[in-house]
Amino acid sequence: MTAKSQRPKGRDGALSSLNGAIQAVNLVKEDSRITQAKTAFDSVCVLLAIIRVGFLLVLIGQPVANAAYRTR
Repeated sequence: MTAKSQRPKGRDGALSSLNGAIQAVNLVKEDSRITQAKTAFDSVCVLLAIIRVGFLLVLIGQPVANAAYRTR
């Protein structure tokens, strides 16, 4: 028998990792009692969400650099 990794591979793995990271940061933010830490966790969540959206745009064939210009 071969042992298989539980971690998804490829594109699904990257999206799954980003989603997991966002959820983990949100959980830590909820448990934090320090206002400055909550603000920092908010910034991290926004940054991870931006990365996730950029990754999704690349997956569907929309270049990230052109995505902002097409909305104007």
